[in-house]
Amino acid sequence: MAAATPLGRSVLIAGATGLVGRELLSLLLASPHVEAVHVLLRRAAPLPADARIHPHEVTFDALPSLPPVDDVLIALGTTIKAAGSQAAFRRVDFDAVVNTARAGRAAGATRLAVISALGADAGSRVFYNRVKGEMQDAVARLGYRSVLIAQPSLLMGDRAALGQPQRAGEEWAMRLLKPMLRVVPRRVRPVEAGAVARAVIAALGEDRAGVRFLSSAQMQHHAG
Repeated sequence: MAAATPLGRSVLIAGATGLVGRELLSLLLASPHVEAVHVLLRRAAPLPADARIHPHEVTFDALPSLPPVDDVLIALGTTIKAAGSQAAFRRVDFDAVVNTARAGRAAGATRLAVISALGADAGSRVFYNRVKGEMQDAVARLGYRSVLIAQPSLLMGDRAALGQPQRAGEEWAMRLLKPMLRVVPRRVRPVEAGAVARAVIAALGEDRAGVRFLSSAQMQHHAG
């Protein structure tokens, strides 16, 4: 975390086994400001060997009471194809995210960071963008002192290493855009998962009140 962040933070993270979540977890464990990391999991999964990690196998539809935490990071997300239907997609990208944010707030958290997506808009005609936008609006109303919403473009990263199938949209976009990445505007250029995580941790550490949005262009500045 940034130097302004108080020592001994307790952090709740959901989605820690995903592309961005894995990077977030690594950064949290590298920070001397983090005292405990509570990891919400749908099922048992391999995690780094660190005494500060406290795994919790949960059902996101009905989360239990959680231990006291200061910060909440949510990197949950799927695709309609992977979920199997629009309803199943919404259960992950809206219900699970909002339920986690609500549970974290009940556990005392005052700072929230959520990974959303470029184009998220509650008024969009595109179902994916509309659900993401509705999620953003919902978490912004939960009473957190600080809400950070990251809106990355297409994510770059090794999904195979996570045991995840490569997303077809990401794969085709990279094939088409890779030869011309330098001339693609930063705001829509594919972004590394690590850059997203570093940008989120840096922005969260600024400890600014209110609802803030982190653009994909801003995340590009944290590329390795």
